[in-house]
Amino acid sequence: MIDLHLIGIGTGSPDHLTRAGEAAMRAADVILLPRKRADTADLLDVRLALCDAVVGERGRVAIFDLPARDAAAPYLATIGTWHDAIADAWAKAIARHLPGGGRLALLVWGDPSLYDSTLRITDRLRARGMVLNVTVTPGITSLQALTAAHAIPLNTLGAPVTITTGRRLADDGWPAGVDTLAVMLDGQCAFDTVDPAGVTMWWGAYLGMSQQALAAGPLSEIAADVRTRRAALRTEHGWIMDIYLLRRA
Repeated sequence: MIDLHLIGIGTGSPDHLTRAGEAAMRAADVILLPRKRADTADLLDVRLALCDAVVGERGRVAIFDLPARDAAAPYLATIGTWHDAIADAWAKAIARHLPGGGRLALLVWGDPSLYDSTLRITDRLRARGMVLNVTVTPGITSLQALTAAHAIPLNTLGAPVTITTGRRLADDGWPAGVDTLAVMLDGQCAFDTVDPAGVTMWWGAYLGMSQQALAAGPLSEIAADVRTRRAALRTEHGWIMDIYLLRRA
């Protein structure tokens, strides 16, 4: 039996980790951390810093290499294969570090239930016969961090909000009947496909961290600046996590 605890860590700021998340980290026998490409070493460093701050024992931290997704292939056509490869990596790490079972923690950006596939990967492990007792502890989501950073409400009075991805915005356009869009996972600046007339944008990157960057204003006036800034920040840090809100007048 593996007691798997998925802990939301917001954007990586220690302030985004709840007390319940801290308790789960301290209770874990092993905290499993993914390592991506060499140019994204900062991502691992953020998680290691959280472990140092909360647990203070590197001996309880295990690092595994996260398989890369084929970014050149269509997303939905490759995501299943990629998740299978991640499940393989998890299984090998668990067999190595917890061969007799125990308490395993994984630190998840944002919230494990919001545009994250960690729970889907645990389903793959169950399908292979692994006995998992899964507990989820949410953290501060990027949506909360964005609206707080700009001191704005998420919705207008009595109106709905659509949470979507940059890929869906670019492919399907602005959904009908919705005035407010929260857009995540937009690596291609899909806001450039939106008619900017009457649209306000609130953008944020590295929310809650020392390198936090914000911009707000009419989309027609700030789109080019946001595109330039996010490209520069990605080059500087090797990675970027950003989110934005679009609202029609």
